[in-house]
Formats: sequence, structure tokens, C-alpha cells
Amino acid sequence: MDLLSVQKRMKVAVILPAAGLGTRMTKSQPEKNASGRKQFLLLDGEPVLLHTIRKFSRSALVNEIVVSLRGDDIAYVQELVDKAALPKPVRLVIGGDSRQQSVENALEIIDPATDLVAVHDAVRPFVDLEQIDAVIREAAECGAAILGIVPVDTVKQVHRHIIRATIPRDKLVLAQTPQVFRFALLKEAYSKAGDDSFAGTDEASLVERLDKVEVHVVAGSDRNIKITKPTDIELARLYLEQEKAAAKIPA
Repeated sequence: MDLLSVQKRMKVAVILPAAGLGTRMTKSQPEKNASGRKQFLLLDGEPVLLHTIRKFSRSALVNEIVVSLRGDDIAYVQELVDKAALPKPVRLVIGGDSRQQSVENALEIIDPATDLVAVHDAVRPFVDLEQIDAVIREAAECGAAILGIVPVDTVKQVHRHIIRATIPRDKLVLAQTPQVFRFALLKEAYSKAGDDSFAGTDEASLVERLDKVEVHVVAGSDRNIKITKPTDIELARLYLEQEKAAAKIPA
């Protein structure tokens, strides 16, 4: 489905789960990130989360953004959003103790008339607009789509530190976000996961269990990094400088 058709016919909501504690960042560098919340680390004077919100607010296909947060962060993020004067509405909701619960809480406040829901890691601020639009268009066609990249390194299956098999890379993909689904499909997937006490590592894993649609993969990018550990911050600063430089180049 072309971009104009999606824009005219589809209502798209984006969920950014941002209630996590970021324990890997805390354990690695507690003195520099006492809160343990990587989504609030500063890049060029603004929290990572705000950079991510800005990216989605620029997409012509996105109608609204919902951010799941810890209760104590609601007022702070609301102030950030108000000052940013973003072109798309941003709503805040209290998240849960897990990513899965945070997304589910956000699903509860989304307009039932919404067609597609995109879920994106709050700490992936370098997804580009072309990737966002491409994965939304793919989901509009097939019902479920994610960004993903082929691994560069050889992947080994091991058991107790012994290699048991080498897995062909052409059969593997590293899942990224956004992951986009028909609203009703994602709601059903979360309901079934709750009934079965199943905890998935991403939204696609929940949808796959329904066995109703095939989840398509759209080419992602190595730049679409998830800021998880201290070394990611330096790379993030480099990418941000590159984005700022590119924005100044005349068309």
C-alpha cells in the first residue's frame, strides 16, 4: 500500500514503553546513571526518550503517540512534551513492571477505531523516517511487520559451553522495532499471552503464537541501535552529530 493510501485510510498509533529501570546500564556505570533509566540519559541536552518521540512525531503516517512510564516520571515527561511543542499528540500512561505490561496498559487507552499499532523501544532514537513509513506500509498490507537485520557474525547453537550446531545466517534475522500490527490482532495476542501466562521478548513473539498471520520482515539498519549499555552512548552521540550535520545540507 502506498504512503498516500495509508495516510488517508489508516489511523496509526505508536506505543513507546519507557517504564524500565535499565539495570544493565546501572550495574555497568552506577555513578553516571544513578536512576538506572537509560531513556532519560541526555543526548545533546535532551533525554533519549524525547529524541525518540520527536522521530515518530515527524512521520506523516503516525496519528498519535502513547508513552508508558513509571508514575513518578509522568509530570517530568509531560513537561518535556509540552515544551517541545510536537506536531502530533502525545499521551502518557502509567506502565507496568514489565515491558509486556507497559504495552498492554497503553493498548487500553488507544482509540478502538485505530487500525495499526506500532510498538517501538523508547531507547532506539535513530530509526529513520523511511524505515518507520516502510514497516507501517507493510503492516497495512499484511497485518504484521517488523524491522530486522541479518546478523553479521556466525551464530552457534551451544549446550553447556559446547558448540552443537552452526546456524545458517540466511535463516536468521535480528529483530528491531518498530513492530507494527493490526490493532485487533495485537490486542488478541496480548489477551492470549495473559491467559497463558506467557512472557514474550517482543510483540512479534506474541502475535506468532496466534498463528493467524505471517509476520513480515522489513529491512532495518545497523544504526537503529538500542541504547542499553554505556558504550552505546558514545555511538549515539556520533549518530546524533551525523544527523544534525545531514539536516544542514541543502537539498
